[in-house]
Amino acid sequence: MEHLLPLFSIVVAIALGAISPGPSFVLVARTAIAGSRGAGLGTALGMGLGGLTFATLALLGLIALLAQVAWLYLGLKILGGLYLLYLGWRLWRGAREPLAVDTSGQAGQGAGQGFWRAALLGLVTQLSNPKTAVVYAGIFAALLPAQPLPLWLAVTLPAAIFTVEFVWYALVATAFSAGGPRRLYLGGKTWIDRLAGGVMAALGLRLVFEGARG
Repeated sequence: MEHLLPLFSIVVAIALGAISPGPSFVLVARTAIAGSRGAGLGTALGMGLGGLTFATLALLGLIALLAQVAWLYLGLKILGGLYLLYLGWRLWRGAREPLAVDTSGQAGQGAGQGFWRAALLGLVTQLSNPKTAVVYAGIFAALLPAQPLPLWLAVTLPAAIFTVEFVWYALVATAFSAGGPRRLYLGGKTWIDRLAGGVMAALGLRLVFEGARG
């Protein structure tokens, strides 16, 4: 029972971080509203897998090591920022391109492929931000007990983090793939895509600037 409180505290802290707007939210919302609910859920799955990866690395102590190796952390910041800049550029470049949206609700021939492509994109986007990794390390270091963890907690904690991340972004995907948000998007696609691309690029520039500044 003594380990239930740190488990609950870590899950709540990670959930609050996931709810905070950022590149992950922008990507899931835009994928769901511009593509399909399935693609949005695929992206949400990728976000959950990213959270699972960060939680596992935090338990293994690798993220704490990353925080101590300044040059590696700064290098990952720059690479992650460049990746977000690339995503922002792609959104901005394609803002004027017309979009054919399938509103039939039927799964097309490439639906499965699109789901897994979106999942991979979500995973890479989640892992591209090393600041998230350090946040995980800080939360785990502050809230986990110092003594060796029981096996059940070491297994339950990453699974709980995956569930929190996936469920939140699945809710985002479901909400933004509804008819109303989709019609709003189609009516203002150019400016919405440019706004989303600008947000991605700004976050990427911030990471690059922080990494270059050291």
